[in-house]
Amino acid sequence: MNTYRAKIGYARTSTVEQNLDAQIATLEAAGCGMVRTEQKSGTSLNGRSELRTILDFIHPGETLVVTRIDRLARSLSDLQAIVIHLKSKGAHLAATEQPVDTSTATGKAFFDMLGVFAEFETNLRRERQAEGIAAAKQRGVYRGRKPGIDFQAIQAKLADGCSPTEIAREMRISRGTVYKAKAQMILDHNGSRAAAS
Repeated sequence: MNTYRAKIGYARTSTVEQNLDAQIATLEAAGCGMVRTEQKSGTSLNGRSELRTILDFIHPGETLVVTRIDRLARSLSDLQAIVIHLKSKGAHLAATEQPVDTSTATGKAFFDMLGVFAEFETNLRRERQAEGIAAAKQRGVYRGRKPGIDFQAIQAKLADGCSPTEIAREMRISRGTVYKAKAQMILDHNGSRAAAS
């Protein structure tokens, strides 16, 4: 692990019922002069202000230290995003309970492999999605993306004297959408009149 520059610890639990003490003690024993903590889910990077603060203010040569990688991120893509950000700032990542340390050649190689695995995971997901769509089409249950709103049909109904409420109910759209089509109809009408004169 990088021993020359500051180490910043990050401890996380998913809920306030879980205790952070063991993580904090381990990080302090590893030489972290500062340990930031939060009790938030690790399934997303959103809403994790303490982690965001570390990532914003970490300096070149400094190391973000966690006890285990899953304290930092639960998905490969999130972990990769964090590592890329740290790398861009010249900082490192290390885990006390796992052989992870990006300040070493082995650690760097390991995280370069993360990109390969993340891409593989994405491609697998796309393949499964394509297979699911193909199977649904075969069974005749695939509907595809919902069609866009037909403004011309709305305008035709308005021209026939239907009320916005009737049109909204019949076409299963909001009245706001009907009024938008009506406004466009008026603009088009006024534009045509202006062009004619």
